[in-house]
Amino acid sequence: MPTDTAPGPLRVLVFGASLRGDSTNARLAALVAQLVADAGATADLTSLGDFEMPLYNGDVDAAQGPPKGALDLRDRIERCDGFVIASPEYNASVPGVLKNAIDWVSRVQPQPLKDKNAMLVSASPSLSGGNRGLWALRVPLEHLGTRVYPDMFSLANAYQGFADGGRLADPRLQQRLSDTVGSFLSLVESSVRYASLQRRWYEFLADCTDAPITQRAQD
Repeated sequence: MPTDTAPGPLRVLVFGASLRGDSTNARLAALVAQLVADAGATADLTSLGDFEMPLYNGDVDAAQGPPKGALDLRDRIERCDGFVIASPEYNASVPGVLKNAIDWVSRVQPQPLKDKNAMLVSASPSLSGGNRGLWALRVPLEHLGTRVYPDMFSLANAYQGFADGGRLADPRLQQRLSDTVGSFLSLVESSVRYASLQRRWYEFLADCTDAPITQRAQD
């Protein structure tokens, strides 16, 4: 009997990287999740506050392994086809809570961030919109093998950046964000469903494998 082999909708994890209750990045994450859903994909909206983790300690890791929060976040990352991080900028860099989460999750084997497609967005009251923090965030993610989408989105003057209903107050920025999310989803779909080229990569420090670099490939 013929069966329907059509793939289901893309699964996209979207999370805000701030613990503050009234975070503009939580609002931006919610807006991105809505755009993902409007495009026909499935959005898994969450916050780093949902994944409790202590400060990374190598002794604790060696004795007890990663905490439950890190394992839960690992599970959510593994189930998604791509993910979006809405991150604030702290002192022109990555928030400590987000870097700590990346450090813990990277200790889980197999390491779940490798080969995932990611998009980075930020909201900040500053004129740069948190863009400096996003550039800093790319470094650990790309080191771990994440394919970070080149076009990042930063919302400046974020306290005045949202209109009623959660959309952006500036229609041009709203359109740009919508277009960026759509392009990212197209890339994720191509990577997940239509990959036909062989990709090779260098060894990452956090990636353990017995295969020589020259033999490692992914179809």
